[in-house]
Amino acid sequence: MFTNDIIASFNELEMSLYQYITQNKEKFIYMRIRELADETHVSTASILRFCRKLGCDGFSEFKVKLKMDVEENHKTNIKNAEHSVVEFFERTLSNGDIEENIKKAAKLVADAENVIFIGIGSSGILAEYGARYFSSLGKFSLYIKDPHFPIHSKLRSHSVTLALSVTGETPFTITHLHQLKQEGSKVISITNSKLSTIANMSDINIPYYVTEEFFEQANITTQIPVVYILESMAREIYKLNQEIVGRFS
Repeated sequence: MFTNDIIASFNELEMSLYQYITQNKEKFIYMRIRELADETHVSTASILRFCRKLGCDGFSEFKVKLKMDVEENHKTNIKNAEHSVVEFFERTLSNGDIEENIKKAAKLVADAENVIFIGIGSSGILAEYGARYFSSLGKFSLYIKDPHFPIHSKLRSHSVTLALSVTGETPFTITHLHQLKQEGSKVISITNSKLSTIANMSDINIPYYVTEEFFEQANITTQIPVVYILESMAREIYKLNQEIVGRFS
């Protein structure tokens, strides 16, 4: 129902509707249009335009089609890895914004004295990998998985926090970010959408837009884009550091 071309054509308002509906499918199919409008803070007229964009005559037809889609997806259909990579390259890397955001994020990290990675679940594994990769290229970084881990005030006030989250709504990460932001840390986030709580909390957000996948209750959305972004950022930081060394040698 939501093809790559359709999703790529969404404006911010349509993307917010898409994110809400896809994350609340079971609940949505029983909602009235006014209830959806109240939940998403979007007018009913905009919702109807969204439905027509998806080839439906109205809200009721859209709900029926989505219900059929939900029932079909209960038969687990896991995409192959090649599909996810192609989707990322076609939908995200074709847009020059991501490279520009990576460069801005790299500059912010290069200027910071300390780098803190946070994430949980598969994002936590990649946060730990990111800290190791950055450190390997000369920017010492820490991965912290305990929100109560003691960090000296001097480290917090001169730090950059890299937050990883597919949905951008992970309570653990949000709580941790609130604490770090209040203590002076700049925030860079890598999420699947820029329309999320974590993205809105960030000084720089790098979204990668791939179709989320679930197996039973587990989110198995590919993390290949996150690895690409982290490694690209680390290499950009290394270049910036080499330029500084070159000017003083």
